[in-house]
Amino acid sequence: MIQLDNISLSFGSREIFKNLNWPIKDGKRIGLFGPNGVGKTTLLNVIAGQTHPDGGAVIVPPSVTVGYLPQEVGDSVSANTVVEEGMTAFSDIQALEREMESVREELGRVSGGSAGERKRLLHRLDAVQTELSTRGAHTVRYQTEKLLLGLGFETGDLNKPLSTFSGGWRMRVALAKLLLVRPDVLLLDEPTNHLDIESIDWLEKYLREFKGTVILVSHDQYFLDRMTDTIAELAMGRITEYAGNYSYYLEERKSRHRIQKSAYENQQRKIKDTERFIERFRYKNTKASQVQSRIKALEKLERIPPPPSDDPAVHFKFPEPERSGKAVLELSGFSKSYNAADGSVVTVFRDAGPLLISRGDKIALIGKNGAGKSTLARIAIGTEPFEGERKEGYNVSVTYFAQHLAESLDPSNTIIEELESQAEARNETEIRSLLGAFLFSEGDVYKKVSVLSGGEKSRVALAKTLLSPRNFLVLDEPTNHLDIQSRNVLIEALRQYKGTFLVVSHDRHFLDSITNKIWYAEKGRIVTYPGTYSEFRYHQSLRERMDPESTAEGGTPAGNGRRVKYDEAQNKPAESGEFRRLEAEKRNRLYRELRDRGIENMENWEELSASQLRSALTGLEQRIRDIECNISEVEAFLADPDNFRDGGRSAEATQKFDRMHGELKKLYERWEAVSSHLEKRVSD
Repeated sequence: MIQLDNISLSFGSREIFKNLNWPIKDGKRIGLFGPNGVGKTTLLNVIAGQTHPDGGAVIVPPSVTVGYLPQEVGDSVSANTVVEEGMTAFSDIQALEREMESVREELGRVSGGSAGERKRLLHRLDAVQTELSTRGAHTVRYQTEKLLLGLGFETGDLNKPLSTFSGGWRMRVALAKLLLVRPDVLLLDEPTNHLDIESIDWLEKYLREFKGTVILVSHDQYFLDRMTDTIAELAMGRITEYAGNYSYYLEERKSRHRIQKSAYENQQRKIKDTERFIERFRYKNTKASQVQSRIKALEKLERIPPPPSDDPAVHFKFPEPERSGKAVLELSGFSKSYNAADGSVVTVFRDAGPLLISRGDKIALIGKNGAGKSTLARIAIGTEPFEGERKEGYNVSVTYFAQHLAESLDPSNTIIEELESQAEARNETEIRSLLGAFLFSEGDVYKKVSVLSGGEKSRVALAKTLLSPRNFLVLDEPTNHLDIQSRNVLIEALRQYKGTFLVVSHDRHFLDSITNKIWYAEKGRIVTYPGTYSEFRYHQSLRERMDPESTAEGGTPAGNGRRVKYDEAQNKPAESGEFRRLEAEKRNRLYRELRDRGIENMENWEELSASQLRSALTGLEQRIRDIECNISEVEAFLADPDNFRDGGRSAEATQKFDRMHGELKKLYERWEAVSSHLEKRVSD
């Protein structure tokens, strides 16, 4: 267990931590949470040993290894290829391999030398080879490639120089190296920032199987809910733990604050009553002893601290946009290619579409990094050339946001001046409210744009975009650099928005809260799924279970090696009857297996429907009650000494008791697994 003991740290006159104590228990998955600027990243740096506190100690057992993934990688880039850089995680194995080559070279030089020297070198070579075999050196490249592919790299990327990739992709390589080292404690600072949705799913699966301790900082509510069993709230330089995920933390925090507020107010009333008594009778001799008693009681009183103020309720509502025609945007069948730096032609889309955006559509555009999401967003607003036709509907006006728009801000303006230039009938109070929602304090609004960080500029650009939206919004990664509170403000505003929007994002909670249609970009095509992100995930999981090896290359797998082809005009399964037939066959097969074998004897029980699982749980509970009742009867029989006179009967009863206990354990284990699976399926 790692122990933070009385940690104190200040930067200049600003005190970050004062006598902070935190025992970090082994095997926990901890979400380190708190408002921006409270010191979460600094605390991770302290635990990792990269920042030394002014006072106190970080106690890490000698046998414990700590791995740390910061928010950003440094500017220096290795000359290695992607896979070579990933393999540097195995530096000890690489050192042994270099030693083996050195020994072989030395053997070649002493081929005619003394037998004793050759024997020594051969012995050393054998020892190094044995050590390499023991450490699994032959699987190093395989492990590295497998992990990099899981994080979103394509096979063709692995032998490209790392320097040709953006900071986001280099961050993925840094994450791969960290995971390959397999430390006992993982410190992850915003690990999902540079990952697409599929890579986040992969990381979640990896972390579920990770046996060590995980401490992560994230503004991804969905990720926090699925990955954490403890929330450590950092506030006012102290850690308060909540035994549950983020959603539990929100409810429990409200409950604790209510209790603390009540206790604080009760104590304050008693203090005031005592102070009034002291003041009233201070100079009366007959009350002197009582006054002194109350003064001493006040001096010894352990004061309850005032409850933390609730998060400020910030609300922002879009102005009512003009009404567009029913058809907002139509794209014919289209293709898009470009020439890469090495002279090759990269095809982003091939015969994709046609696509239709109707008034009131709230569309999430998702897919792997590199699938063309941002390209399609630019095609939608008409700034990206492509092969095909784009037709804008009647009275459609477009507002577009992307991260690069931050560079178009006027560096000589203050933040508030920059927004006032775009405000269109918005008063200063509304502008300040919006800036507050996007993490700018009252004093920040007078900062010059020129002194802002990249993330701050991006938030200003987003706020500026939202002040005067049109009836068609196209938003490319709008939640980057926003904390959870700011994201919730944006969610509420988009829920109330009367127009149409297309949004690119990897924040699954954000998407689930605002969208009614999914565009999934894959293999140069766009497949449309009506409904929310959770409904899309459900259809995806069905598809993967029916045909795990297939992809959506022109269609969705239908199982048994078949493929449901898509009607490109409607983006609907053309063989929906066949799909339904296969689904019905699968349900019937699982039902027969459940009826004949019982869920406790099924290996594929996770494929059962939610209703079948609930029914099976009820059956398990009844069988558990029956067995417990039978066990009680056998226990009563065995508790009577007279029954041991018949050796045969007592032996039979003992065997029956052991058999029922084994069956009961099996039923309980399956009941717990099914219950947990059902809860997770609902949360997914």
